[in-house]
Amino acid sequence: MLEFYVNVIVGGLLLGAVYALLATGLNVIFGVMRMVNFAHGEMVVVGMYVGYGLWAWTGAPALVAAPVAALLLFAMGYLFQRFVANRFVEAPQHMQFILYIAIALVITGLHAVFFGPDPRGIQSDASFEVYQLGMVRFDAVRTQAAIASLVLIAALWAWFRFSLTGKAIEAAAENRVGGQAIGIRIPHLFALTAGLGFACAGAAGALVAPMFDVQPYLGGEFTLVAFIIVIVGGLASLPGALVGGLLIGLAEALAATVVAPSMKSLFSYGLLVLVILLRPQGLFGKVEG
Repeated sequence: MLEFYVNVIVGGLLLGAVYALLATGLNVIFGVMRMVNFAHGEMVVVGMYVGYGLWAWTGAPALVAAPVAALLLFAMGYLFQRFVANRFVEAPQHMQFILYIAIALVITGLHAVFFGPDPRGIQSDASFEVYQLGMVRFDAVRTQAAIASLVLIAALWAWFRFSLTGKAIEAAAENRVGGQAIGIRIPHLFALTAGLGFACAGAAGALVAPMFDVQPYLGGEFTLVAFIIVIVGGLASLPGALVGGLLIGLAEALAATVVAPSMKSLFSYGLLVLVILLRPQGLFGKVEG
């Protein structure tokens, strides 16, 4: 029995690492521009279709599809922010909400038109592989996806912390007017930030595609998961997104095993309510004065 629950916990944490990458994209965009991307889950689904398409055409595994999806979504995010969303940065929040909800509906509709409503699953050799370490069994697909997600999160954190462009983005997020005064190209940095956020979603989608059947209507579910993680971990906090993702992955795994698979979302929302009651700013969030 102990072995069984240990393996359930490990599986939940592995999936939680991919959830963390998914939420990191949402957190990056909000942290810099204070814009909430309600189409974030749809970007994940785009990444899933990229992963499925590459597997169907070439047999490429998720680890190969992830950088392709990230590059494609980065270009989409940069262009969208540069030529469309930058016009809404200073707009009232309800206008931003309408913009992103409209984009989400358009993307879902295009998926349904081009790919149809039927779920599409990826069955590769890795789907049946397991790594054994003592009594702990690591599902190969989840393990590879988790490691890739953690590497990408660490790389993004290091880039923001140590690169000149990353520091400029953080400066623009702290003081937009001051950044403009010293010559920082705010529209370009905002577009770069959106590109990074979309790229995280695309990579997460490609990595998670072998674990879920790909279909057009998953976007809303992934958006909700990302929001829960961001709120639990703390807005605009990369460590918060990581810890929040691991907690939600663990909560879902335990709920699906101990209670019922249909109850996994209930446990995630219960954790969300608990955090809001006890620490409204999130586990790693800062109290704004």
